[in-house]
Amino acid sequence: MPDTPPNDDPFADLFQKLPTPASTPAPNPAPRSVTPPAAVPGSRRAAREAAEAERTHEDAAAPAAPVASAPTPQRSAETVETPEPAAPRGAGSPRVTRGLLDDPEPAVDPAPVAAPRATQGVEALFAADTHHDDDRARIERHQRDRRKSRIAGWVVFAVILAILGGIVGGGFYVWTTYEDKIRAFMGWEEPKDYEDGIAEGDVSVTIVSGDTGSSISTTLFQSGVTKTDSAFYDYLIKTAQNPTFQPGVYALQQKMSSAAALKALQDPANRRENTAQLPEGLTLESTLARVADGTGTPLADLQAAVADPSVYGVAASSLEGWLFPATYTFDPGTTPQQMIQTMVDRTVQSLDAAGVPVDQRERILTIASIIQREARFTADFYKVSRVIENRLDPDNEETHGLLQMDSTAQYGYNEINKGTASSSAEALENDNPWNTYLHPGLPIGPIANPGDVAIDAAMHPADGPWLYFVTVNLETGETVFSTTYAEHEKAVAQWQEWCSANDSDDC
Repeated sequence: MPDTPPNDDPFADLFQKLPTPASTPAPNPAPRSVTPPAAVPGSRRAAREAAEAERTHEDAAAPAAPVASAPTPQRSAETVETPEPAAPRGAGSPRVTRGLLDDPEPAVDPAPVAAPRATQGVEALFAADTHHDDDRARIERHQRDRRKSRIAGWVVFAVILAILGGIVGGGFYVWTTYEDKIRAFMGWEEPKDYEDGIAEGDVSVTIVSGDTGSSISTTLFQSGVTKTDSAFYDYLIKTAQNPTFQPGVYALQQKMSSAAALKALQDPANRRENTAQLPEGLTLESTLARVADGTGTPLADLQAAVADPSVYGVAASSLEGWLFPATYTFDPGTTPQQMIQTMVDRTVQSLDAAGVPVDQRERILTIASIIQREARFTADFYKVSRVIENRLDPDNEETHGLLQMDSTAQYGYNEINKGTASSSAEALENDNPWNTYLHPGLPIGPIANPGDVAIDAAMHPADGPWLYFVTVNLETGETVFSTTYAEHEKAVAQWQEWCSANDSDDC
């Protein structure tokens, strides 16, 4: 056999080093005599010759159609060595061994049959599906966990908000209810007095005969002069002062310190001559006293001037309710009668503006005077007017025409200037023409001087079924209106609760 031809192909070495394709090994067949595999071609030409020989062998191995026998040419018995074709490793091609040229069944070494690639693909497919199902279950489980985490997070957030809301709400209630006590305990008290240098505007303050440091302190606060009700009085106590105050009307400013207010009240230049300041709701007696203090007119002269109402065109037994509340400044030398006439004329002006008929003036003034004394805020005037009208209905089975107003009972018992919202048992039981607890209908006349709003409310009551009202907070003036007595009792309990928690002279 000739030697292997020299490697004339530059890619031979690379070709020889190519990896053998992987194949699935088949079960080992029964041992048999096989011819060793041919050597791997060393060049591309040798590889082509081997491939060509393999194809020739496959064509010869295919079954052929039966044909007529032909005589077989005689050949030499000498064995002819033919080169054995080499096939790529692992390709599964039959290997041809050396044998006689006329051997009809050349010995073939059957190569192991590789497992079908389709089978491997199916198994891989099922394996992939299994992994896919596992991945899907893991993803779904993760998503469920995330949803649960989000829900739990929102629940925790809501709980935190509820707790914070409760803390804030509770803190707000405690602060608004006990602010003064908390400030005092913690040392956070706000200054009770204004500082010097921030005063502004102008305001008139009236000091009447008999006023003390305590009552003047309240007047200054109500006029907007001092910051708190007790600031001026506390200043007098702190500085150990007990000055004498001259009755009259004084020109002051708002937001004054207590020291500055005291200095202004002691300065005669700030006292307005012949001036009387009359707030709403004063009785005739209190009105004459203020006019006397403001103008320097003797009180007895003023009392004599009001003795006969007809002198001023008033068809009533008294001028109670007819001296309109306002600030009056009279020229020097004005007589007491002229002063009274000025006040009565101002009342007629207000009655005409509200459209009150001449023959209804006394009645409207009476209703308006009750409204002025009973209501704390002008916003409630028209509802109080409706309560009065509803209770005056004689067919009302719950009231039977009884007004039952404390202000009227107090006036008839000379207790109206006492300064309390409730009446004493003696005032409620005293039989007089103004006691609306005992006598149905309106009292026989006004009980105070009403202002413009009260007169208009008496003429134009609000619409509503209310029969009762009570001020449940005497500091803010909050008033509850009720239709039934049971509702009214609940509101009265509110007022009593407020009084028990607050030290107020009005209770």
